[in-house]
Amino acid sequence: QVQLVESGGGLVQPGGSLRLSCAASGSIFKVNRMGWYRQAPGKERELVALKTSDGTTDYVDSVKGRFTISRDNAKNTVYLQMNSLKPEDTAVYYCNMNIWTVFTSGTNYWGKGTLVTASS
Repeated sequence: QVQLVESGGGLVQPGGSLRLSCAASGSIFKVNRMGWYRQAPGKERELVALKTSDGTTDYVDSVKGRFTISRDNAKNTVYLQMNSLKPEDTAVYYCNMNIWTVFTSGTNYWGKGTLVTASS
């Protein structure tokens, strides 16, 4: 069984920074895509950033130039460095990974989410 555990959320003033982490554990063979999604109150969940196993990255337009996604394959961990945070970045952030285990082919797994609040 695979588990994803996020950390690093919290309250920050507009203009501040936070770094989110998400570590996967279990019988992992390989991790393909790693990504971060977010869901603000009353809105649908949206893709924030993703990074594939070959290093390709993609960001939603609203965070380009402010957020950076990175991954540590040895630790099965993905990070999201968030700079110049704005009130509209406030949301629950979810980690998502496409993982092959020793028993299953590529399956999407989700973390439970971590709340990020940018407010004065």
